[in-house]
Amino acid sequence: METIKAYIALTKPKVIELLLVATIPAMLQADRGENHALLILLTVVGGWMGAAAANTFNMVADSDIDKLMGRTRKRPLAKATVSNRAATIFAWTLTVVSFLWLWLLCHSLLAAVFVMATIAFYIFVYTKWLKRSTPMNIVWGGAAGCMPVMVGWAVIKDNLPAGTAYEWWQPLVLFLVIFFWTPPHTWALAMKYREDYKAAGVPMLPVVKPAHEVTRQILWYTWGTVIVSLLLVPAAGWLYAAAALLAGLWFIVMATRLHGKVSRGEETKPLALFILSNNYLAALFVALSVDALLGLQTIGSLF
Repeated sequence: METIKAYIALTKPKVIELLLVATIPAMLQADRGENHALLILLTVVGGWMGAAAANTFNMVADSDIDKLMGRTRKRPLAKATVSNRAATIFAWTLTVVSFLWLWLLCHSLLAAVFVMATIAFYIFVYTKWLKRSTPMNIVWGGAAGCMPVMVGWAVIKDNLPAGTAYEWWQPLVLFLVIFFWTPPHTWALAMKYREDYKAAGVPMLPVVKPAHEVTRQILWYTWGTVIVSLLLVPAAGWLYAAAALLAGLWFIVMATRLHGKVSRGEETKPLALFILSNNYLAALFVALSVDALLGLQTIGSLF
């Protein structure tokens, strides 16, 4: 059982929750008013394997610094519960199965290629290069976490009748929502574990910049997240529009409060913003899922 738990831990199951949060609303929005339940389930499973592969490769690449950080010392490779070689074989197996799954069972070669590109980017660009070389690592490296919306969109569009418009601007907006959301989400957590990253020599923004500069950037990226989320309103109904506006205001207010307290030298709890960011994204994407599933009249069609 310990070995099984270790292999599950290699996949970073909590991180993979983003896959579920992002893939499902994108697939429902791609064909509003329709419920492709089986196809969505197959895509989530295939995408899960791809994300699990990427996370396992990431743990192999980061096994040296994981031993230095209190937050990661209990990871399987840091504790040597699983060998690096076994973890690498596990990751490659998941990679191959994920590709074949999305191509043959979900009938979308494009989605399968998207997943392979994401794995390669996450490992070679983010983990091996950006993470250890620049404080803006999570800004550009976070693009890997945005890809589930592209994968989900590709699967639905590849399974619709020939000639159906792809309307790629919509998943691109969702991609950018996650892209702008990732820095405030990650930096809030990094503020909490600043000393861990410093000990491991990882130049996260809270390690190399003063706290007020970090929260200032958090605030800017939070505004970017909310503004981009509103770009999808013309293609969605009132439910998504309301969630984007209200949840967005909530996110901005909390980021503003964090920046204000840091600027005044008051005690702060950055982890609260980290948790809030999760709730914000969940509220936004759940609202989009319900809005699309019900096929509510789009705001754009009213004008």
